[in-house]
Amino acid sequence: MKKEIIATTALAGIGIAALALAARNEPLETVDHLELDKYMGIWYEIASFPKCSQKDCTCTTVEYSLRDDGKIAVKNSCMVDGKPKITEGKASITNKKTNARLNVQFSWPFSGRHWIIALAADYSYAAVGHPNRKYLVILGRKPVMDSMTYNHLVLVAAGKGFDIRNLVKTTHETV
Repeated sequence: MKKEIIATTALAGIGIAALALAARNEPLETVDHLELDKYMGIWYEIASFPKCSQKDCTCTTVEYSLRDDGKIAVKNSCMVDGKPKITEGKASITNKKTNARLNVQFSWPFSGRHWIIALAADYSYAAVGHPNRKYLVILGRKPVMDSMTYNHLVLVAAGKGFDIRNLVKTTHETV
């Protein structure tokens, strides 16, 4: 029985890797529609492809809020050596049909594409990536995500061509 489980797991891993390689050459698909009001608020980073700007970060969150000018305020927060690190920026929607493609800018003239590739019907989790597949973040409304949901999002990302071996879980200290 143990050998069958190991063999099945190995075959599943090979299948996921093959799907990811094939999907890398396809255009990145986003969710069909994003209701902005429901997406606003605080999200906890559950896992991501680490960026140098997040070195030594724990307790990472992102907060979205609508601005008066129609753009979205973006506030990234984390803890570094027990001290808060906050970066603020803005986002614009680049696809009004779905609202699922954001262009986020923290410092001019640099910006990045943040496309929502997975989203719970109740907006309790999301996965956001860049069309070049070099940026991926899994978000949740709580600092801890159950393993079934997390694994589902990892499989979705792999199926869309992301190299999930680069995913690193984010530490959230519990009080």
